[in-house]
Amino acid sequence: MTDDSRAAAIALYDRFTHEGMGRRAFMAELTKIAGSAAAANALLLGIAASPAAAAIVPPEDKRLRAKMMSWRTQSGREMKGYVAEPAKASRPLGSVLVVHENRGLNEHIRDVTRRLAVAGYRALAPDFLSVSGGTPADEDKARAAIGKLDLGQSATDAVAILAMLKALPRANRKAAMIGFCWGGGMVNRVAVAAGPALAGGVAFYGPAPDPVMAVKVRAAIQLHLAGLDERVNKTALPWAEALKSAGVPVESHLYAGVNHAFHNDSSAERYDKKAATLAWSRTLAFLGKRVG
Repeated sequence: MTDDSRAAAIALYDRFTHEGMGRRAFMAELTKIAGSAAAANALLLGIAASPAAAAIVPPEDKRLRAKMMSWRTQSGREMKGYVAEPAKASRPLGSVLVVHENRGLNEHIRDVTRRLAVAGYRALAPDFLSVSGGTPADEDKARAAIGKLDLGQSATDAVAILAMLKALPRANRKAAMIGFCWGGGMVNRVAVAAGPALAGGVAFYGPAPDPVMAVKVRAAIQLHLAGLDERVNKTALPWAEALKSAGVPVESHLYAGVNHAFHNDSSAERYDKKAATLAWSRTLAFLGKRVG
């Protein structure tokens, strides 16, 4: 397959997963690009995230403690999430709220949460689909459920979770957020809503609010954007400029030649190790300054 065909397939997958394209139409177009149904299915396996991908930090890693937990929102609804923290800590822990992609709380996001625990943080990845019964195994159903969420309510829930994290035993009373795709957009949304309650927000290729909302942000912001991700960049780049104009401490990193979801190592065709490694090192440096 040529590079142009591969790029076209990735762009098509982005339409399918973010713009409401039906699976039947998607597979028909992908088959045209790939040349056959068998080739299309093989290509899809490389583009889509694999639930069987190996974790960078396995659940049984002795350096950390990880488990599912549940709590009540301010409105009385039960939420669940995955929390990980260092097994041994000599000082109070900074907190990081991890927000999943539009596929819900899955093994990849649990792995990211454990990576933050190994780095010295208490990290909590809520399942924002808890309100509809939790993240389903079927990714199409998960995306459909994400599309039905009340984003304002989800942001309110996230602000409350930040307060909960800061009040937990051994917390250092500082909390940040990190999010990917849908979660990156939620980081930007919560930064507007949380005021000084949020110490820092790291948004990976997340759509951004109206730039006029930048004046409400009190947290430092770090943006990681994919050079080939025109859909997200058309809102994220103006957002970065608006934050800068509003006097918000902001870092905006654009990674040339990489695709949306370049940090997700469970997606073979879209993952870019060099960009992902650099973005993660920048993320840890940012968190160290804000909540470390």
